[in-house]
Amino acid sequence: MTDQDPSQALLAALSPPLDAEALQRLNELDPGGRHGLLPKVLRTFDGSTRRLLEQLVTARTAGDLEAQRMVAHTLKSSSMSVGALRLSQLCADAEQRLREQRSDGLQPLLDDLETECRQLLSTLQPLLPAA
Repeated sequence: MTDQDPSQALLAALSPPLDAEALQRLNELDPGGRHGLLPKVLRTFDGSTRRLLEQLVTARTAGDLEAQRMVAHTLKSSSMSVGALRLSQLCADAEQRLREQRSDGLQPLLDDLETECRQLLSTLQPLLPAA
């Protein structure tokens, strides 16, 4: 085996479900992966997404539309930054519906958002080194 950059192996394992170009841009911030930036960013994303998903479930149960909107807004940005483009788009759609107080199709959209989060987290988890 060669002295392959460990971040390159991580990039290959994550594309898809994460956008390869977005991951490559992150990887370019730490040439050679010497500082472990990509795994750190993905661990942070994993932890924050788990917290946000829990907050979304709680807000949905409570019927708190503003809290749901805030979760969608926050998750939209973080998912875009790591290349989770489908999740980011679902969040943008949910955020807009919640902002406009449009309930048509909102529940299935939030169901899809939760499912996408869970699938992404289950993909990330085995690939992330321990902190």
